[in-house]
Amino acid sequence: MAGAEGPAGRQSELEPVVSLVDVLEEDEELENEACAVLGGSDSEKCSYSQGSVKRQALYACSTCTPEGEEPAGICLACSYECHGSHKLFELYTKRNFRCDCGNSKFKNLECKLFPDKAKVNSGNKYNDNFFGLYCICKRPYPDPEDEIPDEMIQCVVCEDWFHGRHLGAVPPESGDFQEMVCQACMKRCSFLWAYAAQLAVTKLSPEDDGLVRNVDGLGDQEVVKPENGGYQDSTLKEDVPENGKDVIKEVNTEQSNEPCTSSSSDSDFQTGFKTQNLNTKSQCGCTLQELKVNQFIKKDTATYWPLNWRSKLCTCQDCMKMYGDLDVLFLTDEYDTVLAYENKGKIDQATEKRDPLMDTLNSMNRVQQVELICEYNDLKTELKDYLKRFADEGTVVKREDIQQFFEEFQSKKRRRVDGMQYYCS
Repeated sequence: MAGAEGPAGRQSELEPVVSLVDVLEEDEELENEACAVLGGSDSEKCSYSQGSVKRQALYACSTCTPEGEEPAGICLACSYECHGSHKLFELYTKRNFRCDCGNSKFKNLECKLFPDKAKVNSGNKYNDNFFGLYCICKRPYPDPEDEIPDEMIQCVVCEDWFHGRHLGAVPPESGDFQEMVCQACMKRCSFLWAYAAQLAVTKLSPEDDGLVRNVDGLGDQEVVKPENGGYQDSTLKEDVPENGKDVIKEVNTEQSNEPCTSSSSDSDFQTGFKTQNLNTKSQCGCTLQELKVNQFIKKDTATYWPLNWRSKLCTCQDCMKMYGDLDVLFLTDEYDTVLAYENKGKIDQATEKRDPLMDTLNSMNRVQQVELICEYNDLKTELKDYLKRFADEGTVVKREDIQQFFEEFQSKKRRRVDGMQYYCS
């Protein structure tokens, strides 16, 4: 019947059409992501000899160190050579870690690549990720019982992974921020709230005006006890009701022997008060103390940070001591970031990546080059025609089909060579 649509036509409308180009582009994207994560790590040599590696791809072996045992991490090369058939948890990358493969945590396994290891690596840090559990909900990823679509984001400080919905603040679009600091780490590193007032890209709830507030008058105050493991953080706390909620405002009261001053401009004024320009140094040399002069809020949320935000952190002597006490000195290292690691991996891959066909051609004389190119073109043409039959019939190409093609291609090539006649002049 004219105009009638058969089952095949209706099926084509229901199923999205994916071209070979789409498949190749997706495959290339996945390959680039894998190169970014793995490219900065050695896939052949155990990283143990390098000591605590600044950043590397890590795995945990559930077969050798199941939950209930001591946590352990293995490098990329050991995941291939020593644990190839085991159940592994991919930990993405972690900082300052030394490969545990074959040490005392592994009862019945000796490392094939570097067996002479110390019993334990005391400098390593572990969390629930090493048992395949993530976030404050302590669930696996992917989670077969979780029906809510959600992305996992890694905290740049503790390096645990969190569901976006468990961070206390709606994550911005992935392209709008570079790094995230989770709620627990913001509490431990409370000095970051002074920077968050100007740098963070955290999305706030509709009733909030922003991270920073200005207060004309101060009510009853009480001195906040020193935080961060004894580091003196001289602040006052004021409970001010806003929109029916109590909000704690931090007010710095620390006095310096030499007053800190900095030049002001129109751009220094935000929400009605003067803020420290992070691109200029104060006379006292401490950007953080200048920022603490302003009013800011500490919230029970994670924060999201833009590219290069770490370069704005103060590096004066007092601040560097504070970072050391909090064990976050890595925040001042531009090469600590995952982005720096990925870029290094891409550069290394591009340097090492060579075209095998061009390498082969360069090793041949002119006649051999022409013959190889002709053979290559014949192979490409015949393979294209061979696969087109499957596409026209709508059938799936199987492994046996590809094997059969190359067997027939080799047979044709032998017949052509055997049939050639050579003449001598």
